[in-house]
Amino acid sequence: MADFAELARAVLPGDVWDFVAGGSGAETTIAANRAALDRVAVLPRVLTGVDPRTEAALPGGTYALPVAVAPMAYQRLLHPDGELGLAAAARTAGVPYVASTLGSTPIEEITAAGGSLWFQLYWLRDRGLVADLLDRAHAAGCAALMVTVDVPVLGRRLRDLRNGFALPPQVTAANLPGGRDDLAHQGTPGVSAVAVHTGAVFAPALSWADLAWLRERTRLPLLVKGVLDPRDAVRAAEAGADAVVVSNHGGRQFDGAPATATMLPEVVAAVADRCAVLLDSGVRSGTDVLRALALGAAGVLVGRPLLWALAAGGRAGAEAALALLAAELRDALTLTGCADPAAARHLRTLTGG
Repeated sequence: MADFAELARAVLPGDVWDFVAGGSGAETTIAANRAALDRVAVLPRVLTGVDPRTEAALPGGTYALPVAVAPMAYQRLLHPDGELGLAAAARTAGVPYVASTLGSTPIEEITAAGGSLWFQLYWLRDRGLVADLLDRAHAAGCAALMVTVDVPVLGRRLRDLRNGFALPPQVTAANLPGGRDDLAHQGTPGVSAVAVHTGAVFAPALSWADLAWLRERTRLPLLVKGVLDPRDAVRAAEAGADAVVVSNHGGRQFDGAPATATMLPEVVAAVADRCAVLLDSGVRSGTDVLRALALGAAGVLVGRPLLWALAAGGRAGAEAALALLAAELRDALTLTGCADPAAARHLRTLTGG
């Protein structure tokens, strides 16, 4: 999968590469995500006589892999195929595609292309607009709803500040009413226009009462993304969440947050069987998927590697990346003696190699 990153870097403008690859602050949390996964050793079982299957149950259905395409904004920055290309690749792979509130293609156009679509919600200052997005997600036939809870404000992303990053005119926040993303296009030296825009439209004081309001508004499976503290995971489950996603936003929010692989076992233990637990941030291979399963996750979200593949080859590149991920996971299950992803949760793990 790392090959796609090098291919993408060769074709992307430097500021777009930085926008996707970068994190907040000194990017210590990005590095921690990768280091923590690399420290997880999985103890294989032998003589199990298995020919593994990769299918897994996730919120909203059973899928070909225990994997969902993470919600990621403005995918037409990477390639003209954008969200439609990556969603089509997810459909081919048999995995859910999570459409972002800040997508550059309307959710209705993505769902019209088929496949299983989840909708990711950012909490906006305009509650009426939040309600409208929910209604649109329901009407479009989304299979699950994911609310991101770790972005009261956008993390201080130094690469974007240094680049004075702004969206090009042809890339818009297509799910917002016209004009609501004007600030994201106004480039200023030393200023991230994307951060200025999100600061104007995101609500900085999302609370448990808002989550309760959301739970009452939808019968869809509800996932709460951005949980690190086990106490918050328990509270989310008690509030009716069907799943929590252990995530530090790919190292793009609080720099200094722990790696998600470090916190995953604690969250799994805390929620017990009250809700599913997924892992996000840092997954780069089928081996990483297996590591997450062995640590107790029901599945993972995969982000940047699929954007690199999209940049490198559009829809075909994304399809190739997901096919590679599936092959790597099948190999990992075979080599550890697991009949399916559920069996991987019974493997022992060790840290430190």
